[in-house]
Amino acid sequence: MAVHAHPDDEASSTGGVLARCAAEGITTVLVTCTDGRCGDGPGGIKPGAPGHDPVAVAAMRREELEASCAALKVTHLELLGYADSGMMGWPSNDAPGSFWGVPVAEAADRLAGLIRRYRPDVVVTYDENGFYGHPDHIQAHRVTMAAVALTDVPAKVYWTTAPHSGMAALGEALRELGVDWAETEMTEDAPPPQIGLPDAEITTWVDTRAFGAQKYDALAAHASQSENIAFLRMGKERFTDLMGVETFVRVRDTTGAPLPEDDLFAGLR
Repeated sequence: MAVHAHPDDEASSTGGVLARCAAEGITTVLVTCTDGRCGDGPGGIKPGAPGHDPVAVAAMRREELEASCAALKVTHLELLGYADSGMMGWPSNDAPGSFWGVPVAEAADRLAGLIRRYRPDVVVTYDENGFYGHPDHIQAHRVTMAAVALTDVPAKVYWTTAPHSGMAALGEALRELGVDWAETEMTEDAPPPQIGLPDAEITTWVDTRAFGAQKYDALAAHASQSENIAFLRMGKERFTDLMGVETFVRVRDTTGAPLPEDDLFAGLR
């Protein structure tokens, strides 16, 4: 079970492992917490700009999410349906129904119901900072960890991350395409996000290069979002080279599998 904040998050950070698990006959469950209404509208219209319709954007992003799941062969898609909260400090953080404003206990109880229904051996979500400080990612972390504590079902829990070495290579590739990735994920008053970990602190390195084309196609399903277009401009081959190994920090384990590991299901097979 992968618990993500928005439509498209499943493709960028866990698309490879979702596709790999599907190919291995493992049931995959994607839980998407928000509707993505604070994303770009058709033609790249930004939230708050004239012509941006949050309800229409949410409907469009649901269709994109379903196409992404088809590309990754996700077995079950579950939508918690909360409103996208937008970037930290946006007025939408405090809008009625925003995920950021929902009591953790309330959302955790709903997610715990899904965990009890599907009984996943492995749960994946974000770290305490939501990977890069997005409020919905932080809330997804809090809700997931609370739900795991309520159920005690999964044998293993992981947080997504990225190695500093890989981030440097990815950043250089994006700069070659004329993109400053940090600028796409910050507001005017916010500093550049702190992303990833030193390589030595990463516990789990999963080779998903054989599924790079599926991961690319899943991200392409979300091509309405401007931050994804930069990755798609790389083409499938370079995209796979740079994003074909997905990395995690293992934070719960009942199997005793040694670290480092190259398989989320080490100790369970």
